[in-house]
Amino acid sequence: MKWVTRENAAVDRVACPWLINRFIDPEAEFIYVNKDEVLKVAEREGAHSYDAPGAKYTHRDGKCSFEALVEDFDLAGDAALVRLAEIVHAADVSEDLNAAPEGAGLSAIAGGFRILHGTEDHRKIELETPMYDALYAWCEQQIA
Repeated sequence: MKWVTRENAAVDRVACPWLINRFIDPEAEFIYVNKDEVLKVAEREGAHSYDAPGAKYTHRDGKCSFEALVEDFDLAGDAALVRLAEIVHAADVSEDLNAAPEGAGLSAIAGGFRILHGTEDHRKIELETPMYDALYAWCEQQIA
């Protein structure tokens, strides 16, 4: 399935592809477009839209897009994934940066990737995926 969101990905728009690939749609294809084109491209391509105004999976009820996906795809039974969602939320929602102590670190790391790789969104996913794998594993250890 295709998934479309805004270009110049930061925390949520990189964390969501990790979540989608690992737990929802291993064959996912990600499309990054101008923010004004997300819904049009999603309709034209028959894609799921995420982390954009009006998208199917986006910030709502105080939750970031990653949390919305965890909720909508019934993944909340995975305690480590819920813990990771808390960290992603803290890193992505600036006013909640202190909601999880790891949030500031994830925000800084994602900011560094954004500085180094700019609008190379697929490259950011490629490079940051091992970090999310490790962070998820760390969350699993913390829960155990």
